[in-house]
Amino acid sequence: MDNKPAPRILDAVRGSLIGGAAGDALGYAVEFVREDYIFTKYGKKGITEYELDPRTGKAIISDDTQMTLFTAVGLLHGQTRAMLRGIAGSPASYVAMAYNDWLTTQTSSFEEVHEARENGSFGYVVSWLLDEPGLFERRAPGNTCLSALMAARQAGSINEADYIALKRNNSKGCGGVMRTAPCALFAPHLGWDIDLVDMQSAQMATVTHGHPLGYMPSAVLSHIIFRLISPETDGMKLKDAVLDSIDALKRLFGGDENTPVLAKLIELAVSLSENGESDLDNIHALGEGWVGDEALAIAIYCALKYENDFSAGIIAAAICGNILGAKLGYSAIEEKWKRKLEMHELILEIADDLAQGCLMSEYDPYHDEGWVRKYVKAHACR
Repeated sequence: MDNKPAPRILDAVRGSLIGGAAGDALGYAVEFVREDYIFTKYGKKGITEYELDPRTGKAIISDDTQMTLFTAVGLLHGQTRAMLRGIAGSPASYVAMAYNDWLTTQTSSFEEVHEARENGSFGYVVSWLLDEPGLFERRAPGNTCLSALMAARQAGSINEADYIALKRNNSKGCGGVMRTAPCALFAPHLGWDIDLVDMQSAQMATVTHGHPLGYMPSAVLSHIIFRLISPETDGMKLKDAVLDSIDALKRLFGGDENTPVLAKLIELAVSLSENGESDLDNIHALGEGWVGDEALAIAIYCALKYENDFSAGIIAAAICGNILGAKLGYSAIEEKWKRKLEMHELILEIADDLAQGCLMSEYDPYHDEGWVRKYVKAHACR
């Protein structure tokens, strides 16, 4: 069986995941540092090269990339279940279960989890990433994510049909939009239309962030990325994808009072990207990026202004990596962002799985034992 995805799709999926991780690793070194100190230490352009971990010589990823990988694995587990059994829950419900696995990495040691899984005393999991010791590192995990997931675990409400209706909290932090790009990257395999892509991405963000400005930005980001990678819209310009996302936002969430707020901020990002003024002033006009709508707007601004230069884009604002990576592809990302990136090979492995999708079905004799080990038995193939 020919299981190779189209080269352009593979390059875009790899580019988006690696691009997001590269921006995350660049920005993580200064995530909680005052702006004036950054310019004093690094110069007027801010941080322009990785800060390497002296223990490993790598640029370390944060909880945002960790959760992005768990998003991807949750989607792949859900699709595999649907293909092999003919029935499955919503994609967001499997992603929520994967986030519960991520919570385990933040509250238990790798050794504890490994021993419990070996002796059969551990509960149900969907993520083979629990076999990866490096993902048990605590990288300043967001309190909102931790508290929302812990509350869901204690209440037994991890697997739900509608997380937006459930609304665990009223947080509009940026944690949702920072991790849901895999929804758009994987959607072509699921045969979803663009509205379903947007809504499932919003649902995945709402697992932890219940305010509309915490989950609607995820829908917008996935809309843009999907338009960039989908064969049906091949060649769509980035600006057109952004403007199209505004139309979709109004169509899907038109009854929400926060929709005009987000739409206006996206429109401002588009306008600022064309005004020729300094990035610092323009980004300040959009906000600080700690909440979902501001983080999205800053990402869109930098992606538009530097749409043909990945390095310039993430140096201006690290959070545009998923968009620029999808647009330009992995092959266009400079080697320096790949070579020293923590978990580079693991991220590529997951990107390749997203680009391929499950090729087995309950009606076909084709069998891939490695895939079954990862996305049925939830164990790494190493």
